[in-house]
Amino acid sequence: MSLEAQVVELLSSFPHWLATMIIGALPVFELRGAIPIALGVYGMHPVSAFIFAVMGNMLPVIPLLLFLDPVSTYLRRYAIFEKFFSWLFGRTQRNHSERFEKYGTLALTLFVAVPLPVTGAWTGCAAAFVFGIKFRHSLPAIFSGVLIAGLIVSVVTLAGMGLLAII
Repeated sequence: MSLEAQVVELLSSFPHWLATMIIGALPVFELRGAIPIALGVYGMHPVSAFIFAVMGNMLPVIPLLLFLDPVSTYLRRYAIFEKFFSWLFGRTQRNHSERFEKYGTLALTLFVAVPLPVTGAWTGCAAAFVFGIKFRHSLPAIFSGVLIAGLIVSVVTLAGMGLLAII
C-alpha cells in the first residue's frame, strides 16, 4: 500500500475538509498531496480543496518560523548538533546565499511556489531561518508561495482529471 493510500486510510474517519488540512500540513505531502487527494479521492470542489489545503499548509509555518532559532540554539549545546548546524548553514550559504541576497524574499516566494519535491512551506521556513530572513518578511513570502503552488497544483490536477472547466 502506498504512503498516500495509508494516509487516506488513516484519515478515513475525518471529515474531508479536515483530512485535506491535515494532509496539507504534513511535510512530505503539503499542497502537492492534499489537493490531488481532495479532488481525486474526496471529490471536493476545487475551490474548497484549494482553501483547505492552503490553510493546512500554512498551519505549521508560524510555529516553524518562531521556534527554529530557539530550538537550534538549544540543540547547539551538544557537539553533534553544533557540527550538523555548522555544516548545514555553511553548505546552504555557500550554495545559495548569492541568490537569496540578491533577490531576498522574492527568492523565498519563488522557492516555495515551485511545486516540486524538497520545496514548499516547510523547506521555505528552513531557508528563511538559515538565511536570517525576518519573520515579518518570511511569513508573507511563504504565504504567497503557498498560494502560487496551490494554484499550479490545482490547475495541473484538474487538467489531468479532465475537469479544468468546472472552476
